[in-house]
Amino acid sequence: MKQLSTILALVCFATSALSQQKALPHIRVAANHRTLETTDGKPFFWVGDTAWELFHRLNREEAVEYLDTRKAQGFNVIQAVALAEFDGLRTPNAYGDLPLVELDPTRLATTPGDDPANALAYDYWDHVDFIIKAAAERDLYIGLLPTWGDKVAHLWGDGPIVFNEKNALAYGIILAERYGEMPNVIWILGGDRPAVYKGREDNNDYDDRPIWRAMAEGIQSVYGETEVFITYHPWGGDNSTTQYIHDEPWLDMNCFQSGHGSREARAWDWVLRDLEMKPAKPTLDMEPCYEDHPVNPWDGKWTRQRGYFKDYDVRARIWRGVFAGGCGVTYGHHFIWQFCDPAKQPPINYGDTIIHWRQALKAPAANQLVYLLKLVEYSPFANCKADNSIILSPNPTDWEKHIQATLAEDGSFAMIYLPENQPISIDLNKIAGGKKRVQWYDPRTGKMSVAKGEKGNFTPPKKGRDWVLVLESADRKIP
Repeated sequence: MKQLSTILALVCFATSALSQQKALPHIRVAANHRTLETTDGKPFFWVGDTAWELFHRLNREEAVEYLDTRKAQGFNVIQAVALAEFDGLRTPNAYGDLPLVELDPTRLATTPGDDPANALAYDYWDHVDFIIKAAAERDLYIGLLPTWGDKVAHLWGDGPIVFNEKNALAYGIILAERYGEMPNVIWILGGDRPAVYKGREDNNDYDDRPIWRAMAEGIQSVYGETEVFITYHPWGGDNSTTQYIHDEPWLDMNCFQSGHGSREARAWDWVLRDLEMKPAKPTLDMEPCYEDHPVNPWDGKWTRQRGYFKDYDVRARIWRGVFAGGCGVTYGHHFIWQFCDPAKQPPINYGDTIIHWRQALKAPAANQLVYLLKLVEYSPFANCKADNSIILSPNPTDWEKHIQATLAEDGSFAMIYLPENQPISIDLNKIAGGKKRVQWYDPRTGKMSVAKGEKGNFTPPKKGRDWVLVLESADRKIP
């Protein structure tokens, strides 16, 4: 019996130790000011998903199903909104609960207890707690938006506008006191709105930077000397945080969203633009074209001929943005961000196709994003920079055919994304050492194959529209 007690004690100790070891390290900006890393010094490549309505529309079982799937697919950041977009202050969550008392951000609608079997005890914020903890158990970070931007900005949206400098500060403190000890929380302010703009109804000039600054100050005040990572989700097109809040000391990472308005968005150019700013900060496309999103459905002229963004469109946008220097990317599916379930609520901007969120979970590009992560992990990504000088072939500037390369500073490694299946000529002298390894990487399957060619001339395999050419010094040790 004594021996059994000893064994049980050891098991309990080991389980406790394992639990402590599994606590995710915080995220921070790497020393090169271009990439991210964890606070224990390991490189971190942001592979996000836009799950904006996660807290608002899914119940516990559905949320776990979603998180399990995204974990299996290789995602590591789940972006969700505490005060949701679609009338999130007045439309209850899946359990019939609202987030605030009398629309006051300083009064969270909380009740004693957190038992999900007790409707009175399990409140809106208990549900948010549960999902964040469930994500942590799966080694997933939560990119937590304290609010969607329509609760701040005088632009479009259900709103209502409820924030000012004073209550934004208090709300930031309240949320940070609740979630500051959860290391898997990454703070994302904004919410699809600029910080400086002209009002939609009155055309007046508005500057919401003091409100966002106050919210950031509230969050930071709780963390004290502990590192806290804060970024901002702006509106779409070529807009970027670099245009109005780049110099804010609380902003750790710049972001833009190349969006769903056109196929022509040149995300790679916007990455390069952001990386030229001083002081240097990492940047990423936080909302590239959503898979299965109708192309620009807002002008009233959408037809099926204009079409939807498919997995190829997503790859062509994302891979080139990363090779231009993005420190990661956030994927999105049009029927995931809203967690589309026509039996519960009408779909948003659906064109003429409706996909239930469970079906959308397994869309092609969602399953392919892990191959980008794997290649980044295979490469010395933190030491790579955009460098198209390695390409000797004509390189069109148009969005459809533009080729994007990234090259390690020591010349040991290069990756080149070809959006079209065309021969390419490479300056092999850019790769260090005498012998080189040259391979084709399939962004649809993650499979490598030897690239055969002479004098730097290579032709992609016949099958597949887009390919990645990987070149490395034969002296480089394969990780």
